[in-house]
Amino acid sequence: MRLHCIEHGVIDSTSERAFAALADGTARHGDVHLATAQTAGRGRRGRSWWSPPGAGLYASLVLRPSTPIRSAAGLTMAGGLAVLDAVRRLGCGDARLDWPNDVVVAEAKLAGILVETRGLDPGAPHYVVGIGLNVLPTELPGERAVASLRGLGLAATVAAARDAVLAALPSRLAQLDDDAAGLAADYLLATRLQGRPVRLVCGEEECFGRLEALSLADGIRLRGPDGEARSLALEVVRELAPCL
Repeated sequence: MRLHCIEHGVIDSTSERAFAALADGTARHGDVHLATAQTAGRGRRGRSWWSPPGAGLYASLVLRPSTPIRSAAGLTMAGGLAVLDAVRRLGCGDARLDWPNDVVVAEAKLAGILVETRGLDPGAPHYVVGIGLNVLPTELPGERAVASLRGLGLAATVAAARDAVLAALPSRLAQLDDDAAGLAADYLLATRLQGRPVRLVCGEEECFGRLEALSLADGIRLRGPDGEARSLALEVVRELAPCL
């Protein structure tokens, strides 16, 4: 997959620039919109992503595959694993994935991935993969604790973070097509939750059990306290966390 970098200065959001290009017909498969700062960066469930000038990697990748991607959850997993690969390559060996789209160190958020589409047309599918990665120490107002590459003692720059993430994305996206089972296995390993007691929230339902397996086709297999196994579709799982 060939990537095309499009540099911006201070903008509203790299994902908004990606969607604007899709709307006016200029977007290419593999376009990567990059910004030095965002005034309206966002994360999951409408949360804001604090994007001060020069403090992080703010990027959005445009995907225009020939057919719709079979699993939106799988695309989020591929993006998360690519960012995790990148930060580990930069020296952050303690990083892990937190369901569904965060890279964390301990309980502090280091990066977030947000996959979006608008008015999906099966004849012309499109997706935007937004990525925010903290390089310099920063805070997310009103949010959870955050981590940064520099704050973890790594001599990383925004340019180095960009290069590492862009190098990791193509192989993880290809894995979604070529080895979906391996992608799901890698994701589960990266969460460090396999075999552990977990709590899931699906809609209004709360479930407890031991996490046995995860696949794009069958979802999450949970072994309940009564010994019964059940599978939950990935798309309905709002929260997944270890039981404390």
